[in-house]
Amino acid sequence: MRPSFWLTTTLLAPALLLGACQNRPAQQADAPPAAPPARTAPEAALRNTRWVLRTLAGQPVAPPTDGGEPYLLLRADSAAEGNGACNRFRGRYTAPGPGQLTFGPLLSTRMACPALPTETAFVKALEQTRTYQISGDTLRLLGADQAPLARLEAVYLH
Repeated sequence: MRPSFWLTTTLLAPALLLGACQNRPAQQADAPPAAPPARTAPEAALRNTRWVLRTLAGQPVAPPTDGGEPYLLLRADSAAEGNGACNRFRGRYTAPGPGQLTFGPLLSTRMACPALPTETAFVKALEQTRTYQISGDTLRLLGADQAPLARLEAVYLH
């Protein structure tokens, strides 16, 4: 005997519905996976960030052997302070507009050390600074002619 129309429809309907639920366009199956969205590091703040000296006039700064790492810290109250490589310094700075930065006279201690040439060049670079650029964790100090004077890196203390 032949199965009745009703019995055939009852058995085939769920199979047809199940196949319809798995509908997926063929072109999506062959498409490459989407790239994750690009992530960019937020820019470090100019103020209240410890900026460690990495290059002077395009030349790398040697890591300190005695722990006197050259750095710059610009406080919110316009006070500048840091370490030149062996001597601590303090002074004032102004940042009157976006990308503008100048330093007033910097006072420092006067201890002798092997890294004195680095310190002298660092303080001179600060005195010549007229503008700056921040990109991620990097601060670039630039002179009046936009020549790069120094590159510093933000260091975060845990």
